[in-house]
Amino acid sequence: MRNLISSVFNPLRKWLDSVDIHNPDLALFVYRVIPAQCPFARDIKLFGHTILHIPPLCKFNPLYEELMGLRFRAMCYLVDDCGMTI
Repeated sequence: MRNLISSVFNPLRKWLDSVDIHNPDLALFVYRVIPAQCPFARDIKLFGHTILHIPPLCKFNPLYEELMGLRFRAMCYLVDDCGMTI
């Protein structure tokens, strides 16, 4: 099963890793759309006591590392080439 998932996502992983950012509008869009940290971790509390912890699900995303790399490249382009402060 793991090999099947890996083989399905490998072309998309390679494409995401090969995306070069050379457009400020695209870089800003990528930087804003991809969150810096996983927004899904939650603690469910009842009367001040944690009754359930939902872990961050980003690590289960098969494209997580590639998306973080794309966001980082966009951020570096904005800072280094466009002179923006983030």
